[in-house]
Formats: sequence, C-alpha cells, structure tokens
Amino acid sequence: MSSTEPDRPRRTALDALHRSLGATMTDFAGWDMPLRYGSERDEHIAVRTKAGLFDLSHMGEITVSGPQAVALLNHALVGNIATVGLGRARYTMICQADGGILDDLIVYRLGETEYMVVANASNAQVVLDALTERAAGFDAEVRDDRDNYALLAVQGPESAGILKSLTDADLDGLKYYAGLPGTVAGVPALVARTGYTGEDGFELFVAPGDAEKLWQALTEAGADAGLVPCGLSCRDTLRLEAGMPLYGHELTTSLTPFDAGLGRVVKFEKEGDFVGREALLAAAERAAAEPPRVLVGLVAEGRRVPRAGYAVVSGGEVIGEVTSGAPSPTLGKPIAMAYVDATHAAPGTAGVGVDIRGNHEPYEVVALPFYKRQK
Repeated sequence: MSSTEPDRPRRTALDALHRSLGATMTDFAGWDMPLRYGSERDEHIAVRTKAGLFDLSHMGEITVSGPQAVALLNHALVGNIATVGLGRARYTMICQADGGILDDLIVYRLGETEYMVVANASNAQVVLDALTERAAGFDAEVRDDRDNYALLAVQGPESAGILKSLTDADLDGLKYYAGLPGTVAGVPALVARTGYTGEDGFELFVAPGDAEKLWQALTEAGADAGLVPCGLSCRDTLRLEAGMPLYGHELTTSLTPFDAGLGRVVKFEKEGDFVGREALLAAAERAAAEPPRVLVGLVAEGRRVPRAGYAVVSGGEVIGEVTSGAPSPTLGKPIAMAYVDATHAAPGTAGVGVDIRGNHEPYEVVALPFYKRQK
C-alpha cells in the first residue's frame, strides 16, 4: 500500500487481470477484490456443477516456527495443534480471555516445527497481534507473511481433474484438510485440499509474482471443463448453502464457540493452559445446562430475502436473529442462517417467520447445511 494513499485499498497480484476480465470490484476488509465477473448466479452454479477459480489473496498468512511453535499455538488457540500431523491442516479458533471468538482459522503444519496460520482478511492484524503478544516466553517466532503469498482456489467437482493436468503432486493421496508442497504449471506451490464452498477443491499458496502465470494456466486447463472466474459474491452464497460460518456474522467476539454450536473445536484435554480456558469451561457448562440460541437454517416460503440483523419471530415474539441471508441458486429460494431460541430450533418447527420491513414472512426451520455434495 502506498504511504501517500493510506486509505486506498490494497490490491492483490491479480488486480490488473481481474479488471481486464471486466470484474466488478469492491472494497473488502481493506482489499480491492472482485465481487463478480458477470452473473453471480452463473458463477455459483459453475462451482456446484463444474469448477470455479477464485483469488483469495486477501487472506492473512502468519508463520509460526521454532522449537516451541506447537506449545505457543496450543497456548494461543483453543484446538490441540500437537495432534496435527505433518502435511495436515486443522480448523480451529483464537479466543479472547473471556471466551469470545477473535477469529476462526486454519492451521497448516508445514514442517516439524513450522506452522502456517491462515486468518480471515478482516481479522488478520488482530490475529497477528494476539499471536505476537501470546508468544512472550515461548521459543518461537511469529512472522507476518501476508505479503509473501498469493492464494488461488479451484473449487468444484471438476477441480481435481483440472489440477491433475498441471501438477506432479499426488492429488489422489491428498486428503481433505491436508496440504503438500508441489509444482503447479511450473510454479512452486503449497497445494491444500481445503475450501469454503461445500465442494471438493484446492487452495494454492504461491509467491505473488507467480500468481498471474498460475491463473492463466488454470484458466486454459479448465476451459473444456467449464471453469469460470468467480468473485466474492458467489463465494458467500456457496458457503451459506454449505452452512459454513462467516466471521462478523455467525462468529463474533460476543459469542463463544459453544454459543456458536462449535464447542467441538475446543480441546480442554490438551496439555497446558490456553487463553480463554476458564471462561470456555464455564460456557460449556452453561450450554449443557441451558442450551443457548441455536444456529439453524431458514428456507423462505415466499420470495423476500432476509438479511443479517433481521428479527426471527414466532407468535408475535422475537425468538432470534438472522446472521446471513441470500437467494439460494441451488434451492431456488431465499435462505438464511439464524440464531434462534432452543425451543424453536427443531427442523419443521411451525409458526416461525422473519420480520422483513414490518411483515412477518413465513420460513421453514431446517437443519444445516442446506446443501451437501454427493461424495
């Protein structure tokens, strides 16, 4: 970012390419990112049926290394990083001392004593600062690597076939939530079988200078398979259909992992203390004694689209709040995720609606996710 233009959004290494493709750009978490290239519905359907190519270079990569790297991560995060095998990845969270969620993360184990923490773009600095602060007393280094990586994602049922034509990496042997070094189109990359769409797919961490070459190679390799460039708009509807939480919507500092229905990521049995442990024990006990509001799916009976912050109602009473809502290209109806009182959380609960500008629009309560891919 130019020091003379402090308010200008950061641009990824693929910025000029996105503009040449006619992308509609938007400021997202301080980055200029492609929102869509054409029809967001067409992009969404391409990922569900064929393949989509995303630029995710706004995500925040932080390297933690050194003899006590794993001890630091076990202290700083709620998961048990000591059990992450070499070349594997784990979904986890970093919490405040009061148990509130600072961010949800993926941690990759790159070497014996080297890990990469990938934070959401909006929280990358917060996570970096927290890890740096929590590293005091540990023989470990926390390094901001955001400028050293570009991140491309190929998602969809055709993604493995497209990538196989360009890489020497053993994709068949690469499990979900694993990553291995390889070469893709002649470019050194960390190839990870992770994603945020509900489909099979891969995320490719490369040097920024290699990003455009890789994008072009993937575009050419995927042309016959129906690969299309995809923006953040369809990424949001894809993750919503897959019931995946988004920080700032389903996850916030006012919620603990137990409030969010994700208490399984907290590992009390791991060795040593960790930040938020006492508060999270209390949150787990509260959740067991009196279930908090439950994250559910809502499917519209009509055509009006719910948005984050809209009240969920039943019998004239507010029973919850929408956290994310959008039209679902796959279901052909508006859908939403919402936190609702436990008494109204069972699928099929009658009489539930969403207050949309004063009208109580009827919605069906369903279990998450809305969509699950065929294996």
